[in-house]
Amino acid sequence: MEKTIKIAISPPIQVGGSLFTPHQLVKIGDILGPNVKVEMTPFKQLYAEVPLEKRESIKEELERDGLEVNPAGFVTKSLIACNFCKGAEEAGFTTAKRLNQAIAGIETPTPLKIGYAGCALGTSEPLIKDIGVVKMRDKFDIYVGGESKGLKTSFAELLLSGVMEDQLIPAVTSIIDFYKAHAKGKEKFSKFVDRISLGQLKRIAVQK
Repeated sequence: MEKTIKIAISPPIQVGGSLFTPHQLVKIGDILGPNVKVEMTPFKQLYAEVPLEKRESIKEELERDGLEVNPAGFVTKSLIACNFCKGAEEAGFTTAKRLNQAIAGIETPTPLKIGYAGCALGTSEPLIKDIGVVKMRDKFDIYVGGESKGLKTSFAELLLSGVMEDQLIPAVTSIIDFYKAHAKGKEKFSKFVDRISLGQLKRIAVQK
């Protein structure tokens, strides 16, 4: 029996939001073939199960059409970003792209969702993500521990305020690394934050 692996396909971070073009959707169908089932996820990604031996060639073809391909499952998902309605520069489009490149596809104890909003409108719903980043003028606020699933939905709590642009990615990746190193088994990130405490997590995030 042919071995398969699940991949996650995302549109690039772009002004206007997480949009697949009609051309990209057609190319996805052409590259994957007629028999591959494609799942739409809450992470704004498409999951597809592809032959293991063809994974790299499929990945290369999809990336040539401007798509992002990452592992599926217990990893940090591609950045869930806003529509940058305030404009690319004001909303921090370049910063969001760099953040996405830094965090997408990192293996984690449970799937990790990171949201980015270019202003306080928060149209990407960063406060119900595991980690939420909100641009406030020329600085950033980082929130942690949001929970969107189940009947006990809860908002993320403010961890750091007034983070400079050059400190943002090191702070977020430090949080992810600390979670990977200290989670108990498949501990959800929101429960991890409750157990570790905001104070300890803040100390980790500001070390770099």
